[in-house]
Amino acid sequence: MGRYWGCGERDRAGGAASASGLSGLESVGLPAGALGGGSSSGCGLASRAESEDEKPAHIKTICIIGAGAAGLAALKTVLDTPQFKSSLWKPVVFEARHEVGGVWLPDALPTSPLPETPLYDSLTTNLPHPVMCFPSFPFPPSTPVFPAACHVQRYLESYAAHFNLRPFIRVNTAVRAVRWEAPKWKVHLSPDDSEILDFDLVIVANGHHAIPRYPDVPGIDAWLAAKKASHSVHYRRPSYLGDKILVVGAGPSGTDIAAEMRPSCKMLIRSVTGAASDDSGPVKIRGRTTAFGADGQVHFADGSVEPGIDHCILATGYQVSVPFLPDALVHPGLSRPCPPLPDTLHNSSYNLFPLAHHLFPIQRAFPPTTLVFMGLPVRVAPLPIMEAQAAALLHFFAHPAAYDADAAAAGVLARYAELGGAPAAVARAWSVLTFDEQFAYQDRLYELAGVGTRVPQWRKDMYAAKALLRSFWVELERRGEADAWVRGVGENGAQDWVDLLYRLLRAAEEWECA
Repeated sequence: MGRYWGCGERDRAGGAASASGLSGLESVGLPAGALGGGSSSGCGLASRAESEDEKPAHIKTICIIGAGAAGLAALKTVLDTPQFKSSLWKPVVFEARHEVGGVWLPDALPTSPLPETPLYDSLTTNLPHPVMCFPSFPFPPSTPVFPAACHVQRYLESYAAHFNLRPFIRVNTAVRAVRWEAPKWKVHLSPDDSEILDFDLVIVANGHHAIPRYPDVPGIDAWLAAKKASHSVHYRRPSYLGDKILVVGAGPSGTDIAAEMRPSCKMLIRSVTGAASDDSGPVKIRGRTTAFGADGQVHFADGSVEPGIDHCILATGYQVSVPFLPDALVHPGLSRPCPPLPDTLHNSSYNLFPLAHHLFPIQRAFPPTTLVFMGLPVRVAPLPIMEAQAAALLHFFAHPAAYDADAAAAGVLARYAELGGAPAAVARAWSVLTFDEQFAYQDRLYELAGVGTRVPQWRKDMYAAKALLRSFWVELERRGEADAWVRGVGENGAQDWVDLLYRLLRAAEEWECA
């Protein structure tokens, strides 16, 4: 299968775990249970690398690209390891912007050709913060249950301060190129590629809300050129764009923008793929757009036509982008149908494929645990997954012989088959995890890292109730009662928030039935 894809150095005859070896995150410095509550189970993946542990130690360097939530989680987990504490691992984070925070850091120049963040003024989380936060670091006491973006940005800054991450972060430093020159990664830094550093591990944590995705629909390019259409990456607040506005997209930003823009126009239309036309409410509903014509005409999948549309806001999502990696390592476009798996990575713009455990490239060019991609799963509670991803990837970086590349490839092929096997459909669905999948995935990451932690039931309960909780929270804010609900909550620890969420859910269910 090839040296790196098949992980040829692994002693297959000695693959069973030994009871005497270091176990899991304790072998990289995290005690069992450090990543949140839940049930425990033993796991000894790390012990499969005992012979490797006996080799003479040497310093390894770790590059983390991006100081958003994923990059911060990766750095915090590195700093917890005995390897770092013994000066055997040297991490550095490169952040292109002036501060940590990633997508949550406001853009000083949002009218630039491509804003640095899609953050709009009214954005609040669509998950309760106890569900979305890092399990190792709760939000401050009295934080609104669905906080505004400014709260999240302060939270990430506090995370960096609390765990003393800043000395290892270089801001205003963009990564321009990453090249594999065995046995190291060559990382070229801004502004002119004159600084080139060597690394043993590169963690890609650059986010996936930067490059707008535009629909491939006839006529849309002409609308964009005429400024009759714009992507939601440019949206900041409601303003008058004409009497008749179309918002395309059914995700959180499309929903928020449609609600905000409704009072600013005479008629608002929402295009939602798969929806039936509905004119009964204050907002017209239409299905997928099929053409953008002259004089403001827009055609829809059911054959209907809306004339006289003054402006269209495209809340159509973002592309996965890793521009610093060469096409030889990450080919643009879809992979061929599988099996067999391709020998190199492919970027469909929806996903990177094939990645084992949504982290590790399956390819032949370099060792599989030396380049990893964090934060790619979507429609999930991202921050808990990021800490679990960091634990798993660092476990395998510390113990590469424990990485079972054949089992990882089999898992990728199984998911490919489950998603139907058509390359385009698989690409769109690959990183979208269902309710059950996201929590099973997080538990699997803990298991791979040898951590006894599992996702606690309360997180699952509150994630399942997120829509009802958010609707009720908006109602509490309208009544002026929201602050009273959270006043002092969290002062006695994280359990305060769990208890509050169950009380809030009971009240929300009564409100819904009233």
